[in-house]
Amino acid sequence: MSSQVLQAAVTCVVCWVLWKYFRQFFVRSPLDNIPGPPSGSWPYGNLKQILNKNGWDFIQHLTDSYPGIVKLHGPFGHRMLYVFDPIALHHIVVKDQNIHEEGAWYIKFNRLRFGPGLLATLGDHHRKQRKMLNPVFSPNHMRRIIPIFDAVCRKLQKAIGDRIGGHDEPVEVDMLTWMSRTALELIGQAGLGYSFDPLVSDSSDEFAAVIKSFGPALVKMNHLRRILPYLPEFGTAAFRAKLVELFPHDGVHEVKRFIDTMHRRSVEIYRGKLRALELGDEAAARQVGEGRDIMSILIRANIAVADEDKLPEEEVIAQISTFIFAGMDTTSNALAMTLMLLGDHLSVQQKLRDEILSTFDDQNQFDYDKLVSLPYLDAVCRETLRLYSPVTQIFRESRRDVVLPLSEPIRGVDGKMIQEILVPKDTTIAVGILSANRNKAIWGADAMEWKPERWLSPLPESVAQAKIPGVYANLMTFSGGSRACIGFKFSQLEMKVVLCLLLAKFTFAPSGKEIKWNLSNIRFPTVGDDPKPSMPMKVGLYEEAVAE
Repeated sequence: MSSQVLQAAVTCVVCWVLWKYFRQFFVRSPLDNIPGPPSGSWPYGNLKQILNKNGWDFIQHLTDSYPGIVKLHGPFGHRMLYVFDPIALHHIVVKDQNIHEEGAWYIKFNRLRFGPGLLATLGDHHRKQRKMLNPVFSPNHMRRIIPIFDAVCRKLQKAIGDRIGGHDEPVEVDMLTWMSRTALELIGQAGLGYSFDPLVSDSSDEFAAVIKSFGPALVKMNHLRRILPYLPEFGTAAFRAKLVELFPHDGVHEVKRFIDTMHRRSVEIYRGKLRALELGDEAAARQVGEGRDIMSILIRANIAVADEDKLPEEEVIAQISTFIFAGMDTTSNALAMTLMLLGDHLSVQQKLRDEILSTFDDQNQFDYDKLVSLPYLDAVCRETLRLYSPVTQIFRESRRDVVLPLSEPIRGVDGKMIQEILVPKDTTIAVGILSANRNKAIWGADAMEWKPERWLSPLPESVAQAKIPGVYANLMTFSGGSRACIGFKFSQLEMKVVLCLLLAKFTFAPSGKEIKWNLSNIRFPTVGDDPKPSMPMKVGLYEEAVAE
């Protein structure tokens, strides 16, 4: 009898898998009428092309060759959509965001690497967490943490000065390493009330190195993580961890090391905050951040709310892991890209330096209102984040059949014009962040040029008409809707303080080495084909440059 039950169970599972994953071969889909490129391969479709570390040309091909929506081939013949049409984007990330949720593989993978934090929850659960966190990312709170930003970035300024002092010529410095260490210390002190790195020694601690290794590790296993939702969670956690250790894949082992290291440090930070808060406000004020950091405020708020609104301890710890990773890699890589561009455009670098020096006295702390209102600094940041968004695309899955309207009709494969598309349930949608930011139909013929000046005069009327649904500067860089990046104001403030203090003292020029930017979860630079993230530049003292 038991063998018959087992056979029946196996038969049911096999039939379910065959129906779920191969029914598309027998059912015609409205997506078949959407133009798109041929499949790269049957097992991967076009996924390897849009996720490959060298996939920039393919992304640009989609941007230039299709009018905002493209049919792609997913794994094993599944149909996907690649979308950068602004009206369609509005429906995906704002109007119908409850229908177009994060992919199951994405949620499960984020839960593994961060725990049940903002990036690993959906629906009401996600909204509850975000409601608790929103106040600590408000402009008023950003004003209060300016002294922390100022103090950390002056340590960075001194560290760079110590490494080039005494040299008559500019010195090669790996600016990515210093941007990463600074971003980690800023999210540590201002976000978590914790110091990771005094910015003194020539190398950061193991923790920062592990976080920075995540991007290259993800490149190695980008496709594997998409099978996570379909793997059963059998056995104990210890048993599953042992299976991962035995799995023959370097990328999997590196990601596990990242997850284990991140979790241990997050628990340590959480326990320390709790102990300080239990000792009272005076003890909290003696900690790093003086109790003004995001995590101290969150924990106090979580203690004060009604029981039904409290976040469980594991969710608070998960926010720590989420803040560390999201606050370090995106901003540090965006800063590295900005410095590289300033090194390639010396006239822009000098114009920005002149604006900074004419506004701020190097001896005084930053004034928040002056900082956020510097027009050319803002233009440089916006243009870098437009043309070189750290995140290239995000993924959504349609939870039911839904109609997706378009800004302009497109011509279908059958030759007829299409104004809207019926998107079937379970369709994977790649939201083309980079394509939306580079769309020539919206940004003009010079959309592929890095031109900060474009932000100093009215933008093309087509930008306003498009109504791009991003939370920042008519861009999709930080996404939009209720899943938009909650820390984008924190990131902007960080970029501006760092650039002000560095450009006031130093000059930046290319090192002469080939810098290659790799497409990953977050773009990252390497020297040639070396897999280690790095971006050396020639850095000199500004006073010396003037004296010459």
